[in-house]
Amino acid sequence: MSRREERKPRKHLLLKFAAACIVLCGMFLFGIRVAGREKAPEITSDLLGEQLRMVQELVSVEYHYTNMGKFENQVDFYGWKVPFTTKSFLVSYDGEIKAGVDLSGAVVEVDGETVKVTLPAAEILSHEIPEDSIEVFDESHNIFNPIKIKDYTGFTQSEKLAVEQRAEENGLLSAADEKARAAVESLLTLLPGMDGYALTVSSVPRG
Repeated sequence: MSRREERKPRKHLLLKFAAACIVLCGMFLFGIRVAGREKAPEITSDLLGEQLRMVQELVSVEYHYTNMGKFENQVDFYGWKVPFTTKSFLVSYDGEIKAGVDLSGAVVEVDGETVKVTLPAAEILSHEIPEDSIEVFDESHNIFNPIKIKDYTGFTQSEKLAVEQRAEENGLLSAADEKARAAVESLLTLLPGMDGYALTVSSVPRG
């Protein structure tokens, strides 16, 4: 019995600031643009919006998990399950979901000495299951209903959707919203000329 067979399915939420590198990169780019100027640039909605657009997609939360699922299928003949045609297999796999905010949709408003930034709601940006993490075992061999490649691919896709739903229910997107707001606030607060402005960063309410 392999170690993977022995271990139970597990899931854990790993929250981390992937935004840290992005913030540094954004600050570096901005520093190049303003290098050589004797005074800080005028703070406008266009200027701040441009800085956010340079970052583009802000990945703020990663969700790593290990999961196990069972596929089972039986030939159906007009609603009647045909005996001795059941096929099944167990699959264990690792996955990674990245959630964050598309900053191209951020809205920036500058009113006097107040700056208000509204970010789009966070969404799932990618969901990957490395092929080398997939293990299939306890596979049935039914000559009347053989297992096909599409059984594996279709099962994996349905498992992805189920995991994403559970991750969202466990607060994945809410956590991504919070981390994105903090990252954007850090980025804009450190820009030259922002020390005299009151900055608020919020997210579009999730429906």
